[in-house]
Formats: sequence, C-alpha cells, structure tokens
Amino acid sequence: MLNTMLCSGSGRKIPHRASFGLAAATILLMLPCSQAWSDNAVEPDADTMLRAMTTSLAGLKSFSFDYDVDDEIVNNTGQKIQFSASGSATIARPGKLFITRKGPYADAEITFDGKAVSVYGKTLNVYAQIASPGPTIDEAVEEVRMATGLDAAGADLLSADPYAVLTSDVRAGSIVGEAYIAGIKCDHLAFRGEAVDWQIWIEQGERRLPMKYVITTKWVTGAPEYTVRFANWNVAPQIDANMFQFTPPDGAKKIDSIVADAIGDMSVEEVQ
Repeated sequence: MLNTMLCSGSGRKIPHRASFGLAAATILLMLPCSQAWSDNAVEPDADTMLRAMTTSLAGLKSFSFDYDVDDEIVNNTGQKIQFSASGSATIARPGKLFITRKGPYADAEITFDGKAVSVYGKTLNVYAQIASPGPTIDEAVEEVRMATGLDAAGADLLSADPYAVLTSDVRAGSIVGEAYIAGIKCDHLAFRGEAVDWQIWIEQGERRLPMKYVITTKWVTGAPEYTVRFANWNVAPQIDANMFQFTPPDGAKKIDSIVADAIGDMSVEEVQ
C-alpha cells in the first residue's frame, strides 16, 4: 500500500532555519553515534506524534478529503518526470469507500460497497467489478492494487491500523521541525526503512491529521518520490449511502479488467 513524518538525538527539536541545508544534514548523517539515524532508533517524540496521528485516523468512523498526487518516474535516459493527479475520497468504516482520481490520461472512480469493488473509467466509459476477499476497506484496497495496479491515495493511512502498516519496516525516525502546508501549521517527521524512506507532515492541534506524505524509493535509479497532499478534511461528513452503490452510466461497457499504467492512469491499450 501507499506508505504516505524528525528531532535531534537528544530529543530536542531541530529549529527550522534556511541555513540548515545539505552541509548540516551531511554532518549529522556522518556522526557514528547519531541516535537519529542508527538502526532501530525511532525517537520517542517522533513516535508519540506518529501514534497520535494514527490513533486519530483509526478512530474516525467516517471522513472525507481532497488530495493532489505527484508521482515520479525515471525514464530510460535517466530523466526524472513527475505526473500529477487530483481527486477526493469518502470513507465509511468498516467497509465502504468512494474515491475519484483525475490524471493526465484518465478520469476514474473506485467504489466499494462492502462486497464488490467497481472501477469505472470515465474517459473510456468502461468499468470492471472485482469481488473483494473480505468486507473491509483494507482488503478492498489491496484487491484493487493486485488486480489493476491502481492505488488509493495514501492507502497506508486509510488502513484500520495505520500505525502498524506505516512502521512495519521502520528503522529510524525523528522530528525535522515545523512547517506549513496550505497555510496549516504542521509537525514534520521523517522515517527510514530498508527499501523506502518516508516523511509526513501532521496538522498541529486537536485533530492531528496528515497534510502531506512523501515516499522515496531509495534503491531505484533516481530515487523517485511519491507525494500526496491532503486538503479539506471532514471528520463528520453527511454521507449519502447511495454513493457507495455503483450504477453503470448509460452506454458504459463492462470489461474483464482495467490495468493501470506506471502513473496510475489508464489508456485504451491498457484496457482488456
């Protein structure tokens, strides 16, 4: 699933300064006794902030948000290209979701009613339906990924237990400091794993919701990044239950499968 949060070794926050750049970061990384980047060194304050955010998310019975995604690929000449998409998500636990995604080549919707997942491509006016192996959102999201390659924005954060998912491969973590995302003051955390590093920006205040999530795939050439920015969180939305029931639009063609490309969109060649 999508995985989409840092402090000094003494537990003190590192102040955000323009001068704290590459040179300072390099010195910190070279210190052999640095707790921040030693194996299995997640600073307590960073862990506390992450737990607060994941507890807040896991406790929501229903919620909605808008999102923007930037997905990088590295082409065969070594050039890094970034593709962007936008959408929205409405979640009703334990087993209903409605997600939209509009990207360079597709305008898609994913609907889960607790029994089956429906993937609809508006641009092509085609849809496919997949029986979910279980009644929860976790199982539906995983089934969509396995069957199509499509993924929900920040899928790790939508899990019933986001803390367990996010920390499954974490070796180190720390607090970077404070930052602003879309004008909202956030705590900026960063974590390191075997295959990926990731960062998360968490809204300060009572809600403790994620505002930005970045995953860096370290061992792929060019270290491409996946970034999702969240906006317009609603933790008590008025939900029309019909939105989770997929009804094929007029003229829509049912197909056996919909396969996503490298940037999570669909094209005519990729519909089978």
